[in-house]
Amino acid sequence: MSDLLDVDNLRTHFPTPAGLVRAVDGVSLRVPKGGAVGIVGESGSGKSVLSLTVMGLVASPPAIVSADRIMFEGEDLRQATPARWREVRGHRLAMIFQDPMTSLNPFLTVGDQLSEPLIVHQNASTQAAWAKGEELLRRVGIPDARSRLDAYPHQFSGGMRQRVMVAMAMACEPALVIADEPTTALDVTVQAQILDLMREIRETAGTAFVLITHDMGVAAGFCDEINVMYAGRVVERGPTADLFADPRHPYTKALLKSVPRLDDPPGGKFVPIPGQPPDLTSLPAGCAYASRCPYVVDRCRTETPPLQAFDVERSRAKACHVDVVSLEARR
Repeated sequence: MSDLLDVDNLRTHFPTPAGLVRAVDGVSLRVPKGGAVGIVGESGSGKSVLSLTVMGLVASPPAIVSADRIMFEGEDLRQATPARWREVRGHRLAMIFQDPMTSLNPFLTVGDQLSEPLIVHQNASTQAAWAKGEELLRRVGIPDARSRLDAYPHQFSGGMRQRVMVAMAMACEPALVIADEPTTALDVTVQAQILDLMREIRETAGTAFVLITHDMGVAAGFCDEINVMYAGRVVERGPTADLFADPRHPYTKALLKSVPRLDDPPGGKFVPIPGQPPDLTSLPAGCAYASRCPYVVDRCRTETPPLQAFDVERSRAKACHVDVVSLEARR
């Protein structure tokens, strides 16, 4: 499959009185047509800033944004004017935001908000747009769709609001949807329903997804490939099954160990990651994870490891100086 989205060496920095915040620091990302790519990591690792930058929603200035390439459907979005961005966003490139209550306009009905992208991007009449909005609400499983078009966001439950966000993202049948923590704050049953809905959309419409989440289980069940971010950089990348079965970066291993399992014995085997993520205004020399890493060697504290392929055939890469497998074998 050819790449739908091809981002190379993306950097998003924010000048602050305390110093330059390197929120995204040299990230490359590729999403194939119809694919599902996951971005995982702790809060503050740069996942959401990465997605907002790709969507053209980070104002520059004040942010300092640069990239060697941001190609979407063969077009370099670095050259896009504000008018061109308005044509692309919501039409070919859409986003499901983390908190629907703050993303939906509380003063407009759901019908008004669903119909707007159809009127703007597809020149639909108001009547046709509302009819399509009703169809979209039915598609995402909201009962009594016609009357719900006249309701306001506060009249929906959290799960229903998230379904509305999915419907809005899919209104113009985009090629790519970026879903930023789409299941956060939802109970497990509703989480499963939202993921099933996204999976159905991917299978029936051929829509590609970038799923941003801190939940490793959610990523495992939805994505073909996982990118693990730490301190603004991708530290490991690979097919989902390979990465979960054989993690090669110490941070990835620590993330997986910190996930409770149903087959854990009483008391569990929950292993928290020691320490705290580094201050992005004063990143340490060398590897940003060195102070928390049980495999650290002297080189880690002085040289920043680049993201390098270690299994080209399986498209696997890591940013680490040590061979974790060999070290564990010797231990």
